[in-house]
Amino acid sequence: MKKQAFNPFLPLGEYIPDGEPHIFGDRVYLYGSHDNEGGWTFCMGDYTVYSAPVNDLSDWRREGVIYRASQDPDFGEPRRFMYAPDVVQGKDGRYYLYYCMSGDFGVGGYFGPIQAAVCDTPAGEFQYLGYVRWPDGSPMKKYVCFDPCAFRDGDRIYLYYGTQYPDESNDILAKDSEKMLEVVERFNKTPEEILSTPDNVNGPIVLELEDDMLTVKGEPHHIIPYEADFGGHEFFEASSMRKVRDKYFFVYSSQYNHELCYAVSDFPDRDFTYGGTIVSNGDVGVNGVTEECRMNMTGTTHGSIIEINGQWYVFYHRLTHKSDYSRQACAEPIEITPDYRIKQAEITSCGLNGGPLEGNGTYPAVIACYITNGNMPHGANKIFDHSFPHVNHEECPSGDTVRFIDEISDGTLVGFKYFSFSGLSRISLTYRGEGKGSFIVLTDLKGSAVAEVALSPSQEWNEVSAECPIADGVHPVYLIFKGENTVSLKDISFK
Repeated sequence: MKKQAFNPFLPLGEYIPDGEPHIFGDRVYLYGSHDNEGGWTFCMGDYTVYSAPVNDLSDWRREGVIYRASQDPDFGEPRRFMYAPDVVQGKDGRYYLYYCMSGDFGVGGYFGPIQAAVCDTPAGEFQYLGYVRWPDGSPMKKYVCFDPCAFRDGDRIYLYYGTQYPDESNDILAKDSEKMLEVVERFNKTPEEILSTPDNVNGPIVLELEDDMLTVKGEPHHIIPYEADFGGHEFFEASSMRKVRDKYFFVYSSQYNHELCYAVSDFPDRDFTYGGTIVSNGDVGVNGVTEECRMNMTGTTHGSIIEINGQWYVFYHRLTHKSDYSRQACAEPIEITPDYRIKQAEITSCGLNGGPLEGNGTYPAVIACYITNGNMPHGANKIFDHSFPHVNHEECPSGDTVRFIDEISDGTLVGFKYFSFSGLSRISLTYRGEGKGSFIVLTDLKGSAVAEVALSPSQEWNEVSAECPIADGVHPVYLIFKGENTVSLKDISFK
């Protein structure tokens, strides 16, 4: 019997963001960065892969560590962490892993080469192969070698990469002599020429590889002009390429930083036009949600789209621990219309489940897709120190780890989408904290309460319940805390 699948879809103690899903054989493999639970910077772990049968997306298996940062000859200060990778199967049948090294908080990540490792199987022990290089053997460092994506189109292998410095990038380069020297060396231009032509630095880049999977064929170039107007959704980072029927979909993180967008072309290396937003980890853009009322703390996102058993999905990640450094893999079903349009997916608790979750039994509260106090921050490369609701964890003396939603205060909304109910009579919540008041239970944010669960201060985890006559059918469940001080929420149960 299949298990249920909910977001995040990997074990709750696993943090694999920047996900690039690929099907090899009869399994889908998720390649990504590896954050630590409660980590203090990006990508502190070695590459660890999970896979699932294409016909059961609830059954994710840990394949183990496939590659360690210490295997890279350049491992050390300042670049000792491996950022967002991708994998492609070469014409020789082997699997090639592409990645970039970086340091604390991304320091040094824009100026190294793209590195590669290889393995005979998609989730075995990869071995260092070398850096992407020019025909003369020197490392290719043109443009900004960041977030590489590997894409095979027939017998041709492409790499996509790049980032977008902020609008004030020229000021940054002018003030940072080390960065300027790197850029001058890369483009063989004077500082004056560099500062007058920011297109030389910014934007998404493509190059083609020779059969050795390392040597650059031709010249890297932009796939989207620097001056292209995408209505505020211009490229920032996280390049990913997929082919949908006879079109090429370039998936990327936009300047908003919390959304994955897409652009479409008849070609893999040019003429892309803006398509729209695929998903936002704050649900911004869905059902009237705005930047000001985002439904979660937002921050970096990175992912892609994939068709599995005839259904398309978008893979992305969410943020936890009041930071940008503990990100978890999520996914949602999407539809690609006959005219190659994607309607923005709403974020849910039941992403890969193939439908709503069963409206009975106990669920961890941290599968909530909405966690907001109405004033959630956008966190780019930082850990916040002020109070707001968030996913947190605690190591117990027994050795177990408890995960919960922390710092829930008056007015906090915790939302789950969706459950299928039949004959529900009671709802139970497991909580602790100094809070005194109640959780109001709704199935419609504009409707009336269907239950009220009272609670009083408790230093230990405590279960409380109330009658909850939710009508049969598929519904979201929203909990709004009304009361004093703060509480933490561990579980939600239906009976």
